[in-house]
Amino acid sequence: MWSSAEPHHNEDELHLQTLYPWRNQGKGVVRVKRDWIIPPIRVLENSKHVPEDLVQIKSDKIFTSKVIYKLEGPGVDQEPKNLFEIDDQTGVIRSKRPLDREKHNSFTLKAFALSLSGERLENPTTIEIVVLDQNDNRPAFTRNQFVGTVAEFSVPGTSVMSVLATDADDPMTDNAFLSYSIIGQESIPANAVTKTMFGINNETGAIYIRDVGLDREVVKGFRLKLQVADMGGMGLTSEGVAVIHVSDINNHAPQFSPNHFQLFMTAVENRKDYEIGRVNVTDRDDPGTGNWEARYFISNDPNGNFAIATDPATNQGILSVVKPLDYEAHNEYILTLKVENVSPLSNKAPNLPVSTARVVVTVVNENEAPHFREDPIQIVVPESVAPGTLLKSNIAFDPDHSDLRYEISRDPERWLDISRDTGDITAKRAFNMRSPHVRNNIYHAVIKVTDAGGVSTTATVVITLKETNDFPPQLFPLSGSVCRGTGKASRGMVVTAVDEDFPPQAAPFIFEMPDDLSVNWTVIQVNDTHAVLQPLVELEAGEYAVTVLVSDSGSPALSAYAQVNVTVCLCDSYGDCKSEIGAFSGSSVGISFFAVIIIMTSIALLLLLLLLAVAVTTCGRRHQIKKRTGLLIGESEDDIRDNVFNYDEQGGGEEDEVNLHRSHLELYVEGRSPNSPPLRKDAPHNLPSPTYPRRPPADPTDIEDYINDGLEAADNDPNVPPYDTALIYDYEGEGSLAGSLSSIASGSSDGDQDYDYLNDWGPRFQKLANMYGQC
Repeated sequence: MWSSAEPHHNEDELHLQTLYPWRNQGKGVVRVKRDWIIPPIRVLENSKHVPEDLVQIKSDKIFTSKVIYKLEGPGVDQEPKNLFEIDDQTGVIRSKRPLDREKHNSFTLKAFALSLSGERLENPTTIEIVVLDQNDNRPAFTRNQFVGTVAEFSVPGTSVMSVLATDADDPMTDNAFLSYSIIGQESIPANAVTKTMFGINNETGAIYIRDVGLDREVVKGFRLKLQVADMGGMGLTSEGVAVIHVSDINNHAPQFSPNHFQLFMTAVENRKDYEIGRVNVTDRDDPGTGNWEARYFISNDPNGNFAIATDPATNQGILSVVKPLDYEAHNEYILTLKVENVSPLSNKAPNLPVSTARVVVTVVNENEAPHFREDPIQIVVPESVAPGTLLKSNIAFDPDHSDLRYEISRDPERWLDISRDTGDITAKRAFNMRSPHVRNNIYHAVIKVTDAGGVSTTATVVITLKETNDFPPQLFPLSGSVCRGTGKASRGMVVTAVDEDFPPQAAPFIFEMPDDLSVNWTVIQVNDTHAVLQPLVELEAGEYAVTVLVSDSGSPALSAYAQVNVTVCLCDSYGDCKSEIGAFSGSSVGISFFAVIIIMTSIALLLLLLLLAVAVTTCGRRHQIKKRTGLLIGESEDDIRDNVFNYDEQGGGEEDEVNLHRSHLELYVEGRSPNSPPLRKDAPHNLPSPTYPRRPPADPTDIEDYINDGLEAADNDPNVPPYDTALIYDYEGEGSLAGSLSSIASGSSDGDQDYDYLNDWGPRFQKLANMYGQC
């Protein structure tokens, strides 16, 4: 076998070589870690002679016993399988199929020497097989088309772009040694340039400019046909394409078109933000780029009435009015326009002056609306201004100098008047600060003005009303009381004033006491709105009329006299006037409070005893009406109405409620007592009354006739309203000779009273007969 340091032998010698990898010593064998290293076995790829013997290995054990050889590893029993095999008897290793270096450039195998029984006779040894390259792959460009850009007028030698190709063969051999070349050139547009403009470095693939004359206005680009070959240009070849665009530089300044050196345009006055015309420029640079895009300027527009912008699609200059023009002030403008590119001009461009154009703008007159000199129109006037007073004049003008007509379109209080021709605003009537249309002292109106052409405009009139002193102050209150005596610390009457005017024409108020009107009184100012009225001397209790003069703070000030009715009286501990009894008890000569209490208690006891006596007297006569004798029959033959008391109420008062069973009600048609006859407001009082039955019937059966007679007399009485219900029930009083009208509440029991006679009294007593008669 060979050492790795020995020179390689040719392929035939390699195939005939027999190796003894397990020999302990031998020429050219290097021992490493007790194992022997065998140099790689080189095999040519794509061999047509398969199977092909590659090498033979032998073990020293063949001289003493039988040896069997085995081979393992990639290409044998591992992927890719079945590429190599070994003869187990002879140890010959051979390739079974052609090898491809681009897939597997080497294989590492392990060889074994075994006995017949399968025991290892030697340690396994490594066999490395190296696949030798053949030029079986063409070089290929990495892209189908290479694209590059070069600026126009670039100098020779300027690098444009680089192309690249690859070869799958062994890069360490000439099989992958590539060489680049340009085999064709085509200009865009075709035949624009015929000379060779580009070269290429055959080793690196860098493309560069070889000649001058790259003008984008002439040629837009080039299409180059490329070739790459291996073996240093002598082997396999492939072709490719490179497209080179010529980029634009700003070597052309924009120029106004010849027919645009002087233009004429019109503009309507009083309008703004609208286009009045366009200007055109030419530029040979690439459209859509900053080298082509124009930027316009107006060199003589000091007031900034015009503006010019660029249309990005057409590169035209758009001239417009940005401030309203006034025909009467200026009816023609001459503008000078300049143009340049957005991108700066290249130093390779011709040295030409900046292109300019002259534009004449004629202003067209139109009927303008009238203008108010101020809007809103401010007017400040006192509220008490006299009607006919001039408030404002010269409020509007017309730019076209036409006649104007004025009118008031809104004046809710109708306080204003305006001259139709001159527009003078005058007061039509007095103003009122308290109007609901006046807020914060401000009143609003609207004025309309129209020119001769019918064009009108409006303005608001803001009238600020100044408060004037129109009303004198009024004192309040006009009556009160003052405590008598000098010992009171706070004696006096507090007064104030009210004024219908608004500040500053009202408070602070000044309170004064006229010297010749009220000599015994004084007024002390407390604050801006209040004062205290006090006597100067000790006054007797009684009524006093005090005159006070109150003035406001207006300009000029207004004053008013007021008479205050003051009651001087004794006061209690709270400062309030005492009543007459209280005043009497509080005096030094009066009766003490405890004595008054004792007197009132004695009077109450006497009244109680009197009531008890009356009750005892009445209790002895409660059964005087006999059975079947009639309810209206009494022991006395006198007129029963002489004992009737008038209370002007139906119930008879508190005593009748307590002693209901002892009360005696008399039923009268008229119901008026002789002592105090009740009068009705709706009946005459000067006519004679008919004669009523004065005495009750002696027999109960005559009660119906008695009642009918009384009813007839009441119907014919002119002193009562004409209806049948004019019946008055009066309480007779204690000790009446008449019996009780009602036996229901009497002290007698139901067993003592017979009610059957009620059936004989007629239909008016039928309900009582049904309720208390026999069932």
